[in-house]
Amino acid sequence: MNGLTYLKNVITLQLDTVKCNGCGMCTIVCPHEVFLIIDKKSFIKNKDYCMECGACAKNCAANAITVKTGVGCAAGIINGLINGTEPNCDCSGSGNSCC
Repeated sequence: MNGLTYLKNVITLQLDTVKCNGCGMCTIVCPHEVFLIIDKKSFIKNKDYCMECGACAKNCAANAITVKTGVGCAAGIINGLINGTEPNCDCSGSGNSCC
């Protein structure tokens, strides 16, 4: 990945570093190189690289990764177009999110 982002600030990707066992599977299956391993733990290099395909979560034996595949980005884009705002999918429950 050469620093290209998918969409800014709409990604639902979450990583629980406490649960992470450092196996590195996320770095292997991620098509956009979102993850890196440092000191035997996975870290998110840049959340905005994520395209929410779900490969990382499906292959994480430690269940340290969660991501809402697909609809997060689509709904964030649609809501932004309808409301005339930037895409937003923060899932905070504020009423403005797509979740």
